Amino acid sequence: MVSGDRRDILERERDVALARIQAVTTELEDIVTSSEASNADDEHDPEGSTIAFERAQVGTLLLAAQTYLEDVDQALIRLDTGRYARCEECGDEIGAERLDARPAARTCLQCAGPTHSPRTPASSKPPKALKPPRR
Repeated sequence: MVSGDRRDILERERDVALARIQAVTTELEDIVTSSEASNADDEHDPEGSTIAFERAQVGTLLLAAQTYLEDVDQALIRLDTGRYARCEECGDEIGAERLDARPAARTCLQCAGPTHSPRTPASSKPPKALKPPRR
């Protein structure tokens, strides 16, 4: 895929992230407004989730959307500077399939994997599992 297509995808991702931030911010404001208008003791409410829980949950969604927007913005910068599709860990190319799935990806699949350590070269094999002692 050429960089113009990638830019279009990243711009759409950016628009989606901005819309998500706006929607979640509105939801958070609604929760705060409704809790101010209520004198309910949400800390001791036996009816399910508390207002504080809902606020925390929506706050986490807002943080995730803001983080993703930042990731997309960084991907656009990498695209402009010729570093897009290059793994920030090992320098190898990030595969097209990964970029299709995660347009703002910073690392290749190898480096993003659970067995990769920043101190270990991406090409090294994970350690062998230890066998349990014999009884």
